[in-house]
Amino acid sequence: MELVLALGIGFLVSSGVWLILRPRTYQVIIGLSLLSYAVNLFIFSMGRLVVDRPPVLPGAGTVDPAAYADPLPQALVLTAIVIGFATTALFLVVLLAARGLTGTDHVDGREPER
Repeated sequence: MELVLALGIGFLVSSGVWLILRPRTYQVIIGLSLLSYAVNLFIFSMGRLVVDRPPVLPGAGTVDPAAYADPLPQALVLTAIVIGFATTALFLVVLLAARGLTGTDHVDGREPER
């Protein structure tokens, strides 16, 4: 399971970096989104990879913390998802405004000469 998660994070990071280096602004926005998904998966994996274990400790008695998932990374990822969605929406509005003003969607603002 750890290998699959590490490969998934690596694939998202490599795809995101490749898209960020593209000349069109929409591809840059999608690359930033993929990088944010990779960071979210990385933060989520810091809470231990456990299956069928509750995330919250019971109130009474002594407890073995190794038997429970850490709820803090889960809360951080939920917050990051909301912030990432709002940032992507802002980037898309700026993309549409810049395309309307310049007439192109290239990052540097001009079409390449042929």
